[in-house]
Amino acid sequence: MTVTTPHSAYWEGVRDGLPFILVVAPFALLFGVVATEAGLNVWETLAFSVVVIAGAAQFTALQLMQENAPTVIVLASALAVNLRMAMYSASLTPHLGATPLWQRALAAYVMVDQSYACSILAYERNHDWTPRQKMAFYFGAVTPVIPVWYAMTVAGALIGSSMPAGLALDFAVPITFIAMIAPALRTLAHKAAAIASVVLALGFAFVPFNLGLIIAGIGGMMVGAQVELWMERRVRA
Repeated sequence: MTVTTPHSAYWEGVRDGLPFILVVAPFALLFGVVATEAGLNVWETLAFSVVVIAGAAQFTALQLMQENAPTVIVLASALAVNLRMAMYSASLTPHLGATPLWQRALAAYVMVDQSYACSILAYERNHDWTPRQKMAFYFGAVTPVIPVWYAMTVAGALIGSSMPAGLALDFAVPITFIAMIAPALRTLAHKAAAIASVVLALGFAFVPFNLGLIIAGIGGMMVGAQVELWMERRVRA
C-alpha cells in the first residue's frame, strides 16, 4: 500500500492542476488585452490580476469602471459574481478547517474554480488524508495555475498596448463566457435558469450600471431552483 505524504500529495495536486493551464492561459491573455483597451497600463493590469485573481469578476468590474459606475456598484457587482467562492469555502471547511490560519488565509487568496474542483474530488477519493495532506494537495493544484494567470495577464497587456486603437476586442468577452457556460447546461433546471437569466437581462437592460445583470442572475437562480424542485417532485410521484 502506497503511503501518501504531504510532499507526494502536493505533487499529485500539481499533476491534477496542470491541464487547467489550457483554460487559464487564454482567459488571462484576453483579460490583459481588454484591460489595456479599457485604458489600464501594464502594471495596473497586472496589479488587478494579482489582487483579485477572479477572471469573471475582473471582467465585470472592468466593464463597470469603463462606464464610470460608482465604486460601490463596481464592488457589489464583482462580489455578486464571486459569491460562488463562499460556497466553495463552506465545502472545503470540513477538510481544511484544522490547518493553521496562515495556510487557510493563503488558500482563500489563491482559490479558483480549478483548485476547488481538483481538491474536492481528491478528498472524496482519499478519505484517510489528514488536513495537512489535503492542504498540500490544494496548494499543489494551484501551483501551475496562479503563475500562468499572472504571466499571461502581462502578455495580454503587452499585446493589447501594441494594437491599433481602432481594433476593438470587446466582442471576445461575451463569446468567452458563452463557451464556458454552454457545456455546463446539462439538465432542464440548468437550461431554464439560463433562459430566464437571458430574458431578464434583456428586459432589465435599461437599469443603469448593468445592475440588470444582478437582477437576471438572481431571477435565473430562482427559476432554476423551482424547476429542480418540480423535477424532484415528479421523480417521487
